[in-house]
Amino acid sequence: MPVNSKIHNRYYPWVVVGLLWVVALLNYMDRQMLSTMKSAMMVDIEELQSATYFGYLMAVFLWVYGIMSPVAGMIADRINRKWLIVGSLFVWSFVTLMMGFCTDFHQLYILRAIMGVSEALYIPSALSLIAEAHSEKTRSLAVGLHMTGLYMGQALGGFGATIASAYDWKITFFGFGLVGILYSLVLILFLHDVQNGFFRNAPKKEETGTKAQNLFGGLGVVLGNVAFWVILFYFAASSLPGWATKNWLPTLFAENLHIEMAEAGPLSTFTIAFSSFIGVIFGGILSDRWAQRNIRGRIYTGGIGLALTIPALLMLGFGHNLPMILGGGLCFGIGFGMFDANNMPILCQFVSPRHRATAYGIMNMTGVFAGAAITSFLGKSMDGGHLGTDFALLGGVVAVALIMQVCCLRPKTIEKTDDA
Repeated sequence: MPVNSKIHNRYYPWVVVGLLWVVALLNYMDRQMLSTMKSAMMVDIEELQSATYFGYLMAVFLWVYGIMSPVAGMIADRINRKWLIVGSLFVWSFVTLMMGFCTDFHQLYILRAIMGVSEALYIPSALSLIAEAHSEKTRSLAVGLHMTGLYMGQALGGFGATIASAYDWKITFFGFGLVGILYSLVLILFLHDVQNGFFRNAPKKEETGTKAQNLFGGLGVVLGNVAFWVILFYFAASSLPGWATKNWLPTLFAENLHIEMAEAGPLSTFTIAFSSFIGVIFGGILSDRWAQRNIRGRIYTGGIGLALTIPALLMLGFGHNLPMILGGGLCFGIGFGMFDANNMPILCQFVSPRHRATAYGIMNMTGVFAGAAITSFLGKSMDGGHLGTDFALLGGVVAVALIMQVCCLRPKTIEKTDDA
């Protein structure tokens, strides 16, 4: 493929989404399956019998992933995103494979930290590539479809324990790692970076020196954008219930419905996954159409999604019967999916293409750190016996974020093309 050649295939933007959907699935699946295989692994690695040590193993990924996210965004804005995505997938897949050779906790800890670095490189690169490959007519739907890969990966990560119990936890790591390594070869053949309707297989010669010298230049541009701070706040605030449901919803289902965790776990995760699928697809289609008639269509669509999560959190927190709890879960998933599908498209209305990965990297870091904080806070709530009440109170935080989003975000164009 010639450097910077014109894209003649109108279907290629959807090929990008399809190729990256699989990477998104592997991204979440490889990181999630460790948490489901604890019981199988602790037979061979004694330290994992301690909840404290297992917590260290899970926390190091989040801290490294969060810290690396803005750096990953700055890198993605300055080098070819195809090779960053390929390299990211290859490294975390190789790390997954190498986990099958681990014989002690320290080896796992180091590999988990490396996985945090490599996986952090993916999301800012992928979302900025999808946003640039698609026009404003299909951008939200494209981002939403990609997000379903993350949801699917999170759900499939639980099958790691099933395979580990049937065979061996080491074989599970070998198998999933090998799949990712082989798929990175597929990306080398078929994935291309895209810029302004052209394939971009290498940076322009005249840009190379400037990009190398100004790695942190885009950071100042992004942080100097007032609208970005509003976007950052509502993204962080909305990440609180997002991570809360991800980490504590099975426990809440078990507590409020008085059922065993073996039943509560699948019920809660399936409810959220199913409704989130509906939310991102519906939210993507609605946003793309609305944006053609109203410049704030994406903001309104995301706002509707956030609004749906408020009564959902109340139902989840205070509900004590199956219809109310399930209704809350379905309402939250649909609403959060609509919100999720529109974050990058809204960002595109305020941040130019050359700084979008940097901006999303900062958002990703803030969201992860918000998730770490709320996970710890709700752990104390669980010990204090008021998990449901504090879960419901998160609706108030979302309401503040919603008001700021609708009142303060006033884009001047459907897509920002420069930083002037």
